[in-house]
This record gives sequence, structure tokens and C-alpha cells, in this order.
Amino acid sequence: MLVGEKMAKDPIVIRDDTPIDRALKIMRDNKVRRLPVLNDKSALVGIVSERDLLFASPSPATTLSIYELHYLMSRITVADVMTAEVITVTEDTSLKEAARIMADNRIGGLPVERKGELVGIITETDLFKAFLEILEVQEVGGA
Repeated sequence: MLVGEKMAKDPIVIRDDTPIDRALKIMRDNKVRRLPVLNDKSALVGIVSERDLLFASPSPATTLSIYELHYLMSRITVADVMTAEVITVTEDTSLKEAARIMADNRIGGLPVERKGELVGIITETDLFKAFLEILEVQEVGGA
């Protein structure tokens, strides 16, 4: 089974100059935990996770006023907190290899590229779904 068969095609992406509060809203609205980051030329320049954004957000125990918080949050961009050294795979990568890459690097998703262009993302959830499909086929065949 190949990544191209199970990846999310046309993933939700974000620009590197997006403020982190906007990025968090996009993630929550779309129920995703990571976003590929593109520059103004639509080239993949990073990946940002919900965890990255939350670590960069102020603590609820802060003594800053709401106005100061909004100002600071609007000044921190995705480029400031993203992982710039992105590990990618292609559509022809096996799911086994993608899973191995994720486990070895302790990451939950991999952008998928074709000839240097972002075409999808494969996540741990996609791998779990594929695993369940395999188990269901084995149960039906073995019952």
C-alpha cells in the first residue's frame, strides 16, 4: 500500500507570515493538528503543529492585559515557531516506510510532494485507518 492511496489530498496549508493566533483558529476550525507552511511563492518551507503554536502562546496566568496579549500574538508568526527542516515523502512511498519515518523521527505527519510540489499529507490517523482496513479484511477472510 502506498502513501498516495491513503494521504489527504490538497491539504489545508498556511502561509509563513500568518500570526499564530490565526493559525490556531484555522487548525481548530478544520480539526487538524498540523499544517504544511508555504512561502509567498507557494513553496513548502516548514510544518507547524498545534503543539508548536500552543508552546508559543502566553500562559493563562500571564499578567498582561488582553490588549497586550492580542498585540503580542499578532506579532508572532508561523515562521517564528514552525519546523523548517521538513521531512517529506512522495506518493510512491510505502505506508510501512512512512510509518517508520514518523516513528523514528517522533512526528505525526509527513507532507507529500510530487516533483517538489505539495500534493498531500499523510498522518498517523491515516496510518491507523489503513491498519484497521487491513485487520478488517483479515477478520472477514479468516472468519
